[in-house]
Amino acid sequence: MTLAGLVGLVFGLTGRADPLFTFPLEIRGHTLRVEVAGTEAERRLGLMHRRSLGEDQGMVFTYDKPGPQAMWMRNTLIPLSVAFVGADGRILNIEDMLPLTEDVHASKGNAAWSIEANVGWFRKRGIRPGDRVKGLAALPANR
Repeated sequence: MTLAGLVGLVFGLTGRADPLFTFPLEIRGHTLRVEVAGTEAERRLGLMHRRSLGEDQGMVFTYDKPGPQAMWMRNTLIPLSVAFVGADGRILNIEDMLPLTEDVHASKGNAAWSIEANVGWFRKRGIRPGDRVKGLAALPANR
């Protein structure tokens, strides 16, 4: 079986990316390995029902076009931080989110991506709005 066939099989069986298929993003010299949520179904599911997330792991949500974006934590068990990122690759704002809540956390501007990581991941590394995220161009296109 080809690699493309194997990837298709994984997506087809699970309905989402396998956590083993991750991509590195770099912010201020720190690397975060992310799963990609590039379809409507993957974005809707996000990190719901997960019981843990590795220290330098996360998820990036890709959108068809930049616009106002928002997140909530329904069925999400892990406290997370989300960084909303503009089309220029710069962080617009970062919000901390409590598990199992439906509070809306919105982008402060048009976001092309949202990046979720363990709560405090960005703060602990001195990452703040205006910082550039490297590696976004290498992510797979929306499916």
